[in-house]
Formats: sequence, C-alpha cells, structure tokens
Amino acid sequence: MADAARAQNEITVTLPDGAKRTYAAGTTGMEIAESISKSLAKAVVAAKIDGALSDLSLPITRDVSLALVKREDAEGLELIRHDCAHVLAEAVQTLYPGTQVTIGPNIENGFFYDFARNEPFSTDDFAAIEKEMKKIVERGAPFKREVWDRNKAIKFFKDKGENFKAELIQDLPETEEIKMYSQGEWIDLCRGPHMPTTKSVGTAFKLMKVAGAYWRGDSNKAMLTRIYGTAWRNDQELKDYLTQIEEAEKRDHRKIGKELDLFHLQDEAQGSVFWHPKGWTIWVALEAYLRRRLNDGGYQEVKTPQLMDSRFWEASGHWGKYRENMFVVPDVVPNTEEGGKVFKEDPKHFMALKPMNCPAHVQIFKQGIKSYRDLPLRLAEFGCCHRNEAHGALHGIMRVRQFTQDDAHIFCREDQILEESIKFCELTKAIYKDLGFDNYTIKLETRPENRMGSDALWDKAEKGLEDALKKLGMKYEISPGDGAFYGPKLAFIIKDAIGREWGCGTLQLDFNLPERLDALYTAEDGSRQRPVMLHRAILGSIERWIGIMIENYAGKLPLWLAPVQCVVATITSEADEFAQEVINELKAKGIRAEIDLRNEKINYKVREHSLQKVPYLFVVGKREADERKVAIRQLGSDAQNVQVLEIAVEDIVNAARPPY
Repeated sequence: MADAARAQNEITVTLPDGAKRTYAAGTTGMEIAESISKSLAKAVVAAKIDGALSDLSLPITRDVSLALVKREDAEGLELIRHDCAHVLAEAVQTLYPGTQVTIGPNIENGFFYDFARNEPFSTDDFAAIEKEMKKIVERGAPFKREVWDRNKAIKFFKDKGENFKAELIQDLPETEEIKMYSQGEWIDLCRGPHMPTTKSVGTAFKLMKVAGAYWRGDSNKAMLTRIYGTAWRNDQELKDYLTQIEEAEKRDHRKIGKELDLFHLQDEAQGSVFWHPKGWTIWVALEAYLRRRLNDGGYQEVKTPQLMDSRFWEASGHWGKYRENMFVVPDVVPNTEEGGKVFKEDPKHFMALKPMNCPAHVQIFKQGIKSYRDLPLRLAEFGCCHRNEAHGALHGIMRVRQFTQDDAHIFCREDQILEESIKFCELTKAIYKDLGFDNYTIKLETRPENRMGSDALWDKAEKGLEDALKKLGMKYEISPGDGAFYGPKLAFIIKDAIGREWGCGTLQLDFNLPERLDALYTAEDGSRQRPVMLHRAILGSIERWIGIMIENYAGKLPLWLAPVQCVVATITSEADEFAQEVINELKAKGIRAEIDLRNEKINYKVREHSLQKVPYLFVVGKREADERKVAIRQLGSDAQNVQVLEIAVEDIVNAARPPY
C-alpha cells in the first residue's frame, strides 16, 4: 500500500535525449531545470510539455515528455515578442490613463497591440512609450498566472472601463479557462504562456509604426489604433533587422518601378498592373526565356478561357472550398419573352473568372482518347488568373488580384511520378540559378485537415514527392498540414540578396482532380485508368517574381533582362552622326539601345542614366567619332574603357545573351 501511494505521488519526466527522471507530482518546470543545473535554470524561459508550450511555474501532475525552452530557441523568440506586447500595453496605460487595451499577439518579426483611445497614437509618442517599456523590463516583475471565475473576470474589466476585454471573455466558450496574467500591479487576460519575468524580455525592441484597425476586423465596429513593434534576442539581431528593413525600403519595387517607369497601379483597377513599355520589356524577355526552357523540357503550351461556368468549379471541388476567393458573375441569356433582344440573368448558372488553370487543362486532356503511350503529357500555360484578395492584403505587384502563372500540369502514370518529380526539381534548380537565386529551401507540405480524397491516396501522394527529394539528395523540411486541399506539395522558398524569404515554386501531386473530372487513359492492358496530375509552377506569379527580382537586384537587373541595355550619349554635337551609326549597329544586333543627343554636359548624362540603372553607356565625342571608337562605362564602375566600335558591339552582344 505504501509503495502504491508513493507511486501515485510521483511523475516520470522524459527529456529530449530520452533520459527519464522521477519527481514528486506537482513539481514545476523551473524546479526540474534547477535539479539539472543552476546554469540551465538561469537560461530557461518556458517548458514544452508533450509538445505544448507552458509556463515554468505550472505544476506537472502526470507523466510527460519535457523540453526546457531557452531564450535563444525559436520558441523563446516567440515568447519574447508575446511578452513584449504585454509590456507595451502596460507602458501605454501607465502613460495614457483611460486607454483601453484589446488584443496584442506576437507576429512575424515582432508584435502589435490594439488600443482604444479618443486621440489616436502617432509615432511621436514612441520615444516616451519605449522609455516606459524599458523601465518595466528593468523592474523584472514576475509573470503570475491565475485562473479566474468568468463572471469575476468580466466584472473586473467592466469596473475598470475595459469593455473590449469584457466582451472577449463573454464570447469565449463556457468550457474555456479564464487565464489572467499579472506583471506586478498590471493584469491582462491571456492564454499564455509567459516567461518568468519582464526582465526576460530584454531591451532589444523597437516600436515601428501605427495603423488603424477595426475591432475584431469588422468595419461596423470601433476603430482602434494598432502599434506595431519588433523584438529580438539581443541588440545585434535588432540592428541586423533594422538594417534589413532600411535596405528593403531602398529596394521597394513600387518605388523603383516608378523611378524607372516600369509600371503603375491605380485605385480604379485594384490589384491589377498597368505595365509600361520598359516594364513589359522585362516581362517579354523573362517569358521568352521560360518558353525556351519549357520547350526543351517537353512541355506543350496551351491557352484556356478566363471565364468558365460554375459547373466546372463545382465538379473540381473549388466551388465549395474556394468560392469566396473567386470573382463570380451571373450568366446572362436572351430573354425569349422579349424576342431575344433583351437579356436577363440566368438564376441557375454562374460564371467565374478562373483563379487557377488546372480544371481547364483537364478539359484539354479529355479531348480525344489518350493512351499510356501519350503519357507523360505536359501542358504549360502562361495563364491569366483572378483571385479576390482583400484590399488590405494587396501589395504592389507582389500581391495582386489579376496575375499570370508560369503554370503547367503533367498527366502521368503512377510509375512515372518519381521521374517527373525529379525532372521538375532539376528544372526548377536550373532556372533559379539562371535568375540569380542559388539560395533556397524546400518544404514538403502534407495533408491539411480540410481536404478531399482518402488517406490511402494521400499516403501514396506524399510518398511520391518525398521519394523524389530523397533520390536527388535534396534537403527538405516537413510542413505538416500545409498542403493543398487536393494533394501534398513541394514548396520552394528562395532567399534574396538581403536575406528575405519568398515562397515561389510548387509541385503538387494530385490523385483527386482526375477522378473528380473523370480524366482517363487507356492502359497497356486495354483497361481505362486515371492519370496522376502534377500541378507545377516555378516562378509562381510572374508579376510577383518580377517584383522580387527588382528588389533583389535593387533595380540593377542582369543585362539580358534590363529594359534598356545601352545608351549612346554624345559629348558634342559633332559626334551626332557617328552616335546614330552606333545606335543603328546595336539595334541591328538585337541590343535594346537608346540615343542621347541632348545639349547637356556628359557628367549630367552619365548621372541620369546611372539613376535609370542602364547597364552600359557608350560615350562618343569628336575624337571617338574620328577614330570609330566608343568610351564604355558600365553601371557601378567609374572606369572607362575605350574600344573599337565593332569589338564593343560584339562584347555587349555576348554579354547580353540570355542564360538559356
């Protein structure tokens, strides 16, 4: 009996290395850290119990797996940002009594908190708020967790005039615990967890901007002021991030696009791009390069309708799972009662602008009888698509409503999945290298909760993609639950010149859509079989890719993509005739060249064309005209190389050749 009683009062804790330790029931994560080493106890900021983050002060009453989270861990950084939001809220209410707090989560690179105040905050308030935040951090008050009665918590906040917090609690499920965290005298509603004290936050934080935000995202509700901040483990990380932000602002594709006259956007066409001649030149050069790659890769290019009947989307499954993101219009038919001269809406049918190309490509596959000998069939399209992105999500040409995908669908047999996946990965790798992106990671995104198809099909699909990566020896991460609703996918995430990551290429393996849309081929034994469908894109949205390239290269695009590759500029009018001869020679050789005969000083011309990111400048004066030479200046260099015209033209022609 004594042994049984003792066993009930003990717990077994399994550590990450597999070691097991026995403790008294009710031992906290901090006490376990102290039992291991004093230095560990000083370093830890949270516990991870059976995979879930928890306060170090929480008693453990059962057998668990336990990991102790340090400040330098990824989860530690999330907690720094979470706790910093609480420190911000306390600082604001200390400095500006009467301000109501609402919600304040951690987000990528930082945190925000929404406040209700008669007078909105501005960046002018930041210095005082940051100073107060540092006082709170230095005070080092412990974060203390309590579970309150629901009615007590509602009364507490209402008595303080905190109506937003009271509303949040009222709307929580009856089964949910009402957790309250205090940091000294200041108390907030929060699910937690938190680090041991406010001192754990550190001072590597900075308030960044203010914005308006509706309460609970509803435009019919109160307008709040949102204060954004960033927080890091140490001052060096903060400095590096702020430097990256500063560099990103310089490279902003919207700013550069305007300066170089590449494109513009306007309110009357929300989320659609007006391409100017120079910007469209970049597009055409990029598309031509991709087309050459696709042709050599065995793809056949197609073109499909933008507007299709909703019956296509119902059959594919998109209507039920994606309709809110589609632009839908009623079908319009002749009114027979009016002799067909008046049109009316057909209440039974709707048309939709396609948000993706896959159902249309299946229709092409289904035309005529396909044999196993026809597979793999690779159909490619520079397909114009429309998605109803929220206004607030639109961002230059990076996030638009109308976009073009470098899209393709590969219809193949099951025994061809591995080979086709390998070919896609190799093609993607080659294209990224050609475009200057050697640094990228790959994620295998697996089945989401909201999906179609059986688990057996998903098992087969996920294994197919993983086998291809293993065969190529490519490193990858598993991203659970992030696959498309119809199949798992590989996501290629590139890293740009200043360290930012962009998700671009995808390969999605789909057993479901061919079945839903009744795609069949004749197998070698004469039976009718379903093809496997590989959805694939390498750049993704071409608009977005061009935006990424503009920012990656800070507008100084590779010579083969530059809209103007060379400007011929004169020093004196005596060289005008020779300059015209030079420009004609360049254009005859396919170089995108312009001539500058203005009566301006050459230094002015050089500076102006440098600001326009023109890669080559051929300068000619009287002496150059007499000797049939050009003085060559390259962007980013002060050096000047004088060369015979024929050799100069040959050199730039060779340098301007596309990589493929």
